[in-house]
Amino acid sequence: MFVIDPFAFKQFDANIAYEGTRVEYDKQAFEAKINELYASGDYPLVDGYAPFCKHLFVPNFAGVKNNVLVVTPENEGRLRSGYEARTEQELAVLTRWFPKDGADEPTVARYMDIILYSREQINKEAAAMGREEEPTTAPWGIISIKAQDVGYELPMQPITMMRNALGKEEGGSGVPMERAKYLESVAFWSKHAPIK
Repeated sequence: MFVIDPFAFKQFDANIAYEGTRVEYDKQAFEAKINELYASGDYPLVDGYAPFCKHLFVPNFAGVKNNVLVVTPENEGRLRSGYEARTEQELAVLTRWFPKDGADEPTVARYMDIILYSREQINKEAAAMGREEEPTTAPWGIISIKAQDVGYELPMQPITMMRNALGKEEGGSGVPMERAKYLESVAFWSKHAPIK
């Protein structure tokens, strides 16, 4: 039912510089556990921001650590910003973060948000970016794993919403922005920032 998409490999590979949720777990064992949890019937698919996007909120069996901090008067002076792209094909966008070396020690998250894209959407985005389709028939690809303490979707970062609205050719999904969702995102992310 679910396979890890190559877009998410960077979260598992210690040799790749990636600053989001790191998963120190064998990829095949992780896939097997996610499929097992879904098959139990206790963790249903939850609708995401578009019809091709779903979520599974599962207990944190992999021991992943939270990588988002609340911005406070005491730590806001440590925030950094810069232009970054997630892949070579994407446009760089302005982001902000807490540097890992100056942040509080991350805690182990209670949940993992397993973000899924349909096989059809993954293939459309691969074609738009000039990549080959993955040779799999699994209907869903795990495109991201987020460590968090709540069993529901946290708002997507505003810049991710903008990137998605740019279209598949620029590394987004092609889903237009919804003003209300964007404002909800700004409200959350003005008070939080990732650690990296």
